[in-house]
Amino acid sequence: MSGAASARSGSFSIGEVLARLRPEFPDVTISKIRFLEAEGLIEPERAPSGYRKFGHEDVERLRFVLTAQRDHYLPLRVIKEHLAALDAGLTPPNLPAGEGRVQPAPRIVDDEGTVRPSAFRPSRSDVRWGRQEVIELAGIKPELFEQLESYGLVTARHGRDQFDEDALAIAKVAGELAGFGLEPRHLRAFRTAADRQVGLIEQVTAPLVRHRAADSRARAEERTRELAALSVHLHALLVKAGLHG
Repeated sequence: MSGAASARSGSFSIGEVLARLRPEFPDVTISKIRFLEAEGLIEPERAPSGYRKFGHEDVERLRFVLTAQRDHYLPLRVIKEHLAALDAGLTPPNLPAGEGRVQPAPRIVDDEGTVRPSAFRPSRSDVRWGRQEVIELAGIKPELFEQLESYGLVTARHGRDQFDEDALAIAKVAGELAGFGLEPRHLRAFRTAADRQVGLIEQVTAPLVRHRAADSRARAEERTRELAALSVHLHALLVKAGLHG
């Protein structure tokens, strides 16, 4: 796991590196590898002709990065800290519970079709990704992400080009729907329906929010989650009934 300055054994083109990684990481692409290079996570040698020359160490470094993203949802800044420690011959820093590691957004509907109120808890406010990082983690094309933004399906939450867990989860689902031929323009109805549901829920919980009791806000948040779970459950049942009606 040494850096680019280490001695290399073997030399591979970027296409050969892709072929080595694809069995374990089916979604990896040449653009993904180039992106990680541009972000400074790998530094392949260059032949006099300008072509990249990857060694075994580069391949293992890429495998480490891709595993950290796929299995642990680590942001690039944290992966860089681990790589820097490894390059220096040190043990990577231990991550405190919940810090630096991003869990996938909870599923709204479980395998039994039950909607849990806990799925509607707020996303962590300290988790941020850049635009390109969300695109890579979601496994979608930049053009699709741009369309999701243009139709208001994903929005920056923490300033320009900073996105949260919800944006990543939405981008992933949109990518899966795109595989069935559904484009972001087809998903505007979902955005409209969601906004209407949010408005209805806020209307119901508004009296609690305005109440001055010490526990009123906590009760309002719990009531909001319960109403959200019931509304999504009802939506799922109506879709099911419509498909089999």
